[in-house]
Parts: sequence; C-alpha cells; structure tokens
Amino acid sequence: MNTPIPSLLFLAASLLVTATGCSNKTNVAAAPAPPDVEIVEVQQRDVPIYSEWIGTLDGYTNADIKAQVSGYLLNQAYTEGKFVKKDELLFQIDPRPFQAIVDQTEAQLAQAQGQVEQARAQLLQAEAQVAVAEANQRRTQLDVDRYTPLAQQQAITQQDLDNATQNNLAGKAQVQSATAQVATARAQITAANAAVQSAKAAVETAQINLGFTRLTSPIDGIPGIAELQVGALVSPASPKITTVSTLDPIKVYFTVGEQEYSEFHRRYSTEETVDAERKQLRVELILADGTVYPQPGTLAFADRQVDVKTGAIQVVAHFPNPGNNLRPGQYARVRFSTRTTQGALLVPQRAVSELQGSYQIAVVDRDNKVSIRLITVGDKVGNQWIVSSGIKPGERVVAEGVQKVRQGIQVNPKPAAL
Repeated sequence: MNTPIPSLLFLAASLLVTATGCSNKTNVAAAPAPPDVEIVEVQQRDVPIYSEWIGTLDGYTNADIKAQVSGYLLNQAYTEGKFVKKDELLFQIDPRPFQAIVDQTEAQLAQAQGQVEQARAQLLQAEAQVAVAEANQRRTQLDVDRYTPLAQQQAITQQDLDNATQNNLAGKAQVQSATAQVATARAQITAANAAVQSAKAAVETAQINLGFTRLTSPIDGIPGIAELQVGALVSPASPKITTVSTLDPIKVYFTVGEQEYSEFHRRYSTEETVDAERKQLRVELILADGTVYPQPGTLAFADRQVDVKTGAIQVVAHFPNPGNNLRPGQYARVRFSTRTTQGALLVPQRAVSELQGSYQIAVVDRDNKVSIRLITVGDKVGNQWIVSSGIKPGERVVAEGVQKVRQGIQVNPKPAAL
C-alpha cells in the first residue's frame, strides 16, 4: 500500500520537532548551577602580636643537700615529694663519734680553764711576795739612810753600815726576783687563756660537726627523691643526697633571639619605661597538653650576656604556683604580646592559598562573582592571617570551597560558620 506524500512530510516534521525539543531539554540540563561557597567578611581591628618560645621550668631556689662530715646515714626523716619547712630534719648521720669528740674537747676546755685559775693563784702569790720584798727593802733602805750619817760621826762602826748596805742590796734583789715571778705568772695566765680560747674553738668546731650530722632543709620547699639510702657511708666528697626546691613562685627559663630582644628594648627610650612595660606584660604559659596555665606570669630578668654560639639571650619569667602543681624539669611554651598592629586586616588562614611563594585569595563581589587577587600577608594571629595589602575592610572572601572557584565564576555565597 502506498503512503501519501503529505503523510510522510507530516511524520518527518513531527520527528524533527520531537528531536529539537529533546535537544533543547538536554542543553538546559547540562548548564551547571553556581557552586556553594562559605564566605567571611574582612575584619579590621587592633591586634596584639604574640611571640612564643620553648621554656623549661625550674625551682625558684634549689638547695642541694650534701654531707659536710663523714659517717653512716642512720635514717631518712622526710617523705619524698612532701612539703618540708625550713630547718626540718631530712637525714641523720651517726652522731656518736662526733659526740665523743665534743665530750673530749669540753674536758680539755675544763682543764685549760683550771690552768688559768692555777696561774692566777700563782700570780697572786708572786704579787704578795713582791709586796713583802718591797717592804723589806724599804726597811733596809731606812737602815742605810740612818746609819750613813752616824758612821760619818763615828757613832757606829763601819761594819754596821756595811751590814745595812748589804741587807739593802739583798732586799732589792728579792724585789727583782719577786717581780720576775709576777711576770712569769702573768705569762702563764696569758698562755693559759690562749689554751682556753683554743679549747673553746675546738669545742665549737666539735659541736658544729655534731650539728652537721643532722641534715636539715635550708628552705621551705619540696624535697626530691633520695639519691643515697639509709646505711650509706657519706662524706663531703659524696654526691648530693637530695635537692629541696622552692616552687611557689616557679621560674621558667626561655631563650630569646638577639634581634627580638633588641627590638623590644628599641621601642622604649629609657630603662624606666622598659621596666614599666615589663611589669605590665601578661606572660602566658602553655603546658604540654596544650592548655593555658590559669595564672599569668611576669618577666623577671634577662641574663647578663648573649650566648656567642647561638646569638640568643636567656630570659626568666616567674609564675605563681599555688599547690606546687608545676614542677622543675617540665617543658612548656611561653607566650606574650610583643607589640600591637593598629587597624590590622584579618582573614582566616584557610581562605589564603599559597602558590610558589605568593599568596592569593578569592574575593566575592556584589554580583557574587569571584575575583582572584594576590595579597601580602604579615603575622599569624591564632587561625587568622594579617593581610598587609590586596583587600579592603568589609570585602567578602571565600573561606570554604576555595578549590571550587576560579576567576570570574559565579558562586552561591553562604556565611561561614565561625
């Protein structure tokens, strides 16, 4: 059966219309929708710039406990790691040999003091003999004075005068002898007093050594683990037995570069202004687990010199440590604000892409079109960059979905979760 030509033309036209309609629907479905991105506005504010350094904690005062005399440790009187008071007993060295020396020196002191008393008695006796000899000599002198004119008048014999003269000479000799005995007695007293002083010094030394058998804490603090045990023979040459540390406040040592140190001081004209700024600084301590220690610290001092090997200087900060929770030997990060950037422009670090040393950012304009810009970044502040150039305050930048955008693309912006 032959199909009429008009029917064939109508069928062909219908197929063409159907094909064209299908083609238009396919093209419309293939057009992609604008990608969703999360945006944030560029913020502008004054930003404190923080610097961080690795610090080492140490006791404010560390006192090594060492033996100053030789002997055996009899007992340990403290509990390791527990707080002790100043002068509290830590260890006891066997005191018996030292007590015996104290007793011996005290006996020698008593003997020396007895010799002093004996010498004083001899001095009194010698002084009495001098008095007697002087009295006798004055009497014989009177005889000579009386007999001399009588002998000239021949009232007495020359023999009487000679006898009186001889007796006077003998009296003078006795005075000289008694005076010499007095000098000897005084010399003996001086020697005896010297012996007493020597004996007192010996007693004091013996008592000091006896006191050294008690190893006490020189400070209030926390004693460490005993490095020598009861029964050990100790001496001044022995290593330390333990260490007592004052922990409140506690010191933190950290090393600052010479350039950072110089820049900090260069901002102030006088030493007084530097000290005032140092006292106002709020120093933070970030512990090993990432938490910030709740008590702020203060800068105490810097070392007297820069290390010639590293070009750095050691700085010390003090932190309150109630409860003695911080302990020497811990590592932590020290952080404080070294300066403030006025009117800084801030963007999230995740919004910035680095490419071959350059930094770029995707800016979304009012028509939701993307503009890729090169920017200059400065310091990092937390999870944000400070941008020196390339953007303006209030502009919108892509924070999430940066990998989806390119220059001139249309996007569907949504506020980023903070």
